[in-house]
Order: sequence, then C-alpha cells, then structure tokens
Amino acid sequence: MNAGNVHGVCPSPGRRLNTLIRHLGGDSSSASNFAYFKASPPMASQNPSDLIAPSPAAGSYGGSVFAAVVQAPEDPILGVTVAYNKDPSPVKVNLGVGAYRTEEGKPLVLNVVRKAEQMLVNDPSRVKEYLPITGLADFNKLSAKLIFGADSPAIQENRIATVQCLSGTGSLRVGAEFLARHYHERTIYIPLPTWGNHPKVFTLAGLSVKTYRYYDPATRGLDFQGLVEDLGAAPSGAIVLLHACAHNPTGVDPTPDQWEKIRQLMRSKGLLPFFDSAYQGFASGSLDSDALSVRVFVADGGECLTAQSYAKNMGLYGERVGALSIVCRHADVAARVESQLKLVIRPMYSNPPIHGASIVATILKDREMYNEWTIELKGMADRIISMRHRLFDALQARGTPGDWSHIIKQIGMFTFTGLNNEQVAFMRNEYHIYMTSDGRISMAGLSSKTVPHLADAIHAAVTRVN
Repeated sequence: MNAGNVHGVCPSPGRRLNTLIRHLGGDSSSASNFAYFKASPPMASQNPSDLIAPSPAAGSYGGSVFAAVVQAPEDPILGVTVAYNKDPSPVKVNLGVGAYRTEEGKPLVLNVVRKAEQMLVNDPSRVKEYLPITGLADFNKLSAKLIFGADSPAIQENRIATVQCLSGTGSLRVGAEFLARHYHERTIYIPLPTWGNHPKVFTLAGLSVKTYRYYDPATRGLDFQGLVEDLGAAPSGAIVLLHACAHNPTGVDPTPDQWEKIRQLMRSKGLLPFFDSAYQGFASGSLDSDALSVRVFVADGGECLTAQSYAKNMGLYGERVGALSIVCRHADVAARVESQLKLVIRPMYSNPPIHGASIVATILKDREMYNEWTIELKGMADRIISMRHRLFDALQARGTPGDWSHIIKQIGMFTFTGLNNEQVAFMRNEYHIYMTSDGRISMAGLSSKTVPHLADAIHAAVTRVN
C-alpha cells in the first residue's frame, strides 16, 4: 500500500487533479493549467473537485451504466446487406452496396493489385514504422497527378496541399473539419439527392448543410435549371459539394458544356467547390474523362478541394485508401494549409495506414503496372456498361411500361431506377432482390445470369404495384 492511499481510501478528486497538474509541469493555482478543463461545457462551479467526479459503479443503477442507450437503426445502405445475408433464398440478389462483382458474382482483386502486393511482401527492406501525419509522400504526389493531370500548373507551381486519408469518407471529413476551422463560410450545399453519408459527415464536422436541386424525377435526368437557380441563390462564398463523375445515387452527370456553365456561375459568386471523386476511371473507363470536371475548375487558377478514393477504381475497399487535396492560389498558402491539415488529422487518427497507400503508389509509379491497371479498370467499367444495356434490352423485350432509356443514359456503378418504396419492398418480398429504398441499384452487382430475374421483378413491380 502506498503513502497516497492509506487504509485503502482513494485520493479525493481534487488531489488527483492537483497531482495531474503537477505532472503537466505546473501548479494548482496556475490559471493556464486549467484552460483545458475550463473549455469544457459550463458548470455551476469551477472547483477542481467538481470537475472530476468518481464514476458511478454499475451496481448503483442495478445494471449497466449504459442501460439507457437506445438501439440505433441499421445504416440504410449497409442494412441492405444485413437483410440480404439473413435471406435463405437461393435466387436472392444483392444490388444495394456499391462494390464491384465479377460475372460470377464474386468480389474481385485486380491482378495488378496482387502483383504489387507481392512485390511489397517480398521486399525485405520494408518496415512497419509509422507514416508521417500527412501519409506516404509518393502516394500523395501520384494521387494529385492522377486527378489533376501530370501537366497541371497547380502541381508545377506547388499550389496543392495533399494528405493521405482514410478513403473517400475520411478525406471528406478531414476537409470538412479544416473548412469549419479556417473558412469564413460554414454552409455547404449538397445535391439532392446525394450519398447518404454526406450530410452526416459534414454536419458532424461542424458545417451547416443545405441542398441544391440536382435530379429531375420526371426525366430521370439532371435538373440543370434547378441546379443553376439554387446555386445562383446561394450566399457568396458558400461551399458546394460536387460529384466529380458517376453521381451517387443517380448516375446522372452534367455534360462538359454544363460543367463549364457551373464553373462560371460558381466562380462569379465566389462559391468554393468541394469535389468528391470516388469513381475516377470507373465510370467511363477513362481516367482523364472522369477527371474533366475537376480539371476545368483547377485550370482557371481558382481554389477548390478534392476528396479521392481508391476503393472502386483499384478495388481496395477494405484498405481505406484516399487523399484530400486542397488547391490554393499560391504555394505559400498551400504550405500553411498543409500545416493546419496536420492539426486536424493528428488528434483524429494520428497518421494513416501504410499498406494500401503503398499498393497504390507501387502501381502508379511503374509504367507497366499503371498500363495494366488501366486495362483492368476499363474492363470493370465496360462490364457495368454492358449490364446497363442487357437490363434495358430485357425490359424492352418484356414490354415493361414506361421509358427505361435512363438506364443506358446514366453512368457509373449505380442506376436510379425510379422505382418507389412500395415497388422496392415488393421486389424484395416476392423476388428476393435487395436494393436501397429509393430504388437505387448497383449495376456492378448484376450478371448476365441475374439480369433476367431482375427484369422479371421490375416488370412485375411496375405492372402490379402503384
């Protein structure tokens, strides 16, 4: 038994706090040492003894101290897979989660990824040390080059701050927290609809979320007039989230001419673009074509943010590999921005993981492997496009009521079918086909074997359910 705990009596909260303060290098009367504690929510008293209270024992409540925690609902997207996994039907089809599947319905690991991984494993010089806060330097440089173009003036002039993050979600969160701390406008406009995680990410980061019109249910295409009107009415300096390509969930993208009009409008109003690039190369099969929207904004010398993910285009879903790039007007500003990004990242997850970023860097910096990747990437994109045409043809053959041309006009992993909640539920219950309640289906989850079953289900839903 030590001297500070005679007779087994725990030290008082006040004594514990004073001991902590002494360890931190100060004394209990120093106001500066209480800065951290005074930053906490207001309390009736700032007495040290009141600031730290002993935790109640579980027995105090006759059970768990967390007994009042309510059961959270399933994530609306990931919950689809949970329901699918519980279904014993041999004909069930999961079209909910955005992950590529082969013609056989299996997950795909790209050959070039396996090759890069084997090279890393066989390299005896590789160690498992921490990466810097900003991540793997080669990965950051190569990621910026991939999205902005090798000849981008912004890269040549060192006007870009790029940091490795935890896939696209982590890149969005780090960017949002940076903006909440350092940008004068804290409102972000997101398209309606958008990926379900966007409003949660931005709200929890401290931004106020508003929407702008994007999808027109009547045409199942872009509501360009509504988009222009809403962004035109947005306050000067507001942040605007833009899907770089393959808009999720609709699969509807602006044309190059429309992108130019959007750029002109946003620059004239001083709106700040924040691109979410989750599908570069995965939408059209061309890395350059899918980066067009981002590059037209960077080419005018203005500023923007871009979140990148390698989940889809390299199939690195579980490796959580992404990057956040902030394009600035001047190199010295970019350096200061990077220094502040470090302060966002350090208390969030300290530094990013090394393995996935090393795979990406290995592929991007080797010409032969890069070319092999682009071939495999185009193969994935082409298979998704072929599934669009197969489904459209199958619906046409069945004489399914309505215009289904949007299936082949939309692009990328997802199709916004236009099916309503009741029709989606009918297809799940009667045909064991799983999708999100808004009628979004993952084209990557289809195969030539499952297209007829899906077409039958859609035909039945449209003809039997209003």
